[in-house]
Amino acid sequence: MSPNALIPSHRKPRRPSASSRALRAGVTGGFLTLAVTGATVPANAAEKPVSETQEMPTITTALATSAARSADTAQQVAFNYERQALQDSALSKAAKSAEKHKAEAVKKAKAEAKKKAEEARKAKEAAQARASRSSERTTLSAPSGATGTSATLVSFLKAQLGKAYVLGATGSSAYDCSGLTQAAFKQVGIDLPRVSQDQSTAGTQVGLDNLQVGDLLYWGSAGSAYHVGVYIGDGKFIGAQNPSTGIVERPLSYDQPTGAVRVL
Repeated sequence: MSPNALIPSHRKPRRPSASSRALRAGVTGGFLTLAVTGATVPANAAEKPVSETQEMPTITTALATSAARSADTAQQVAFNYERQALQDSALSKAAKSAEKHKAEAVKKAKAEAKKKAEEARKAKEAAQARASRSSERTTLSAPSGATGTSATLVSFLKAQLGKAYVLGATGSSAYDCSGLTQAAFKQVGIDLPRVSQDQSTAGTQVGLDNLQVGDLLYWGSAGSAYHVGVYIGDGKFIGAQNPSTGIVERPLSYDQPTGAVRVL
């Protein structure tokens, strides 16, 4: 033995074995592979170049790429879920808003319908009240025994009271006696002759003790009467008397007629 062999600095370094090199390479690449075998590593295997045994970094890169892709996929899935959630939330809000507007519209329509119904009811009641007042006025203005056609006749005659007597006039601001009676009966659809003589025979002769509202009164004889008027009930008549009095309402005792005809 050489005397220098015992000095540590002169010892030859040991050549690392193939298994040691593989172990170090595995640790450096980020993973560790252990192989257990009962056989001795062949000499030629131990002597293989390092480049033939270092494929592990390539595997590590593939795993990193796959992991990155998985992360991207997971992120995209999360984004899709978030977007869908936002869309669902927006749709839900829109549906709630639509329901709210619909409920408000229905409520408003019901209120409008109720208002119109109330207005129609009030209008109907007002019309009925007016009709009732009109009926009451007609009843009050009509004499006893006057109904329907005769009441219309009497109402027209009363509306002419105070107008002038003008010989030959037939209305509407002035009349003579037969012009007034002709206009009055025309209101109820009856056409009388124009002059007093003809009017005194236009209907059925009735006694003065059996007069009814609407009977035509005449003065003189039937067929040659010189004056006419209309009985309005309660012992009274209306007629265009003369230029000094005009159209007046008088009791029968004021100027007793000669006879009467019934034309209604």
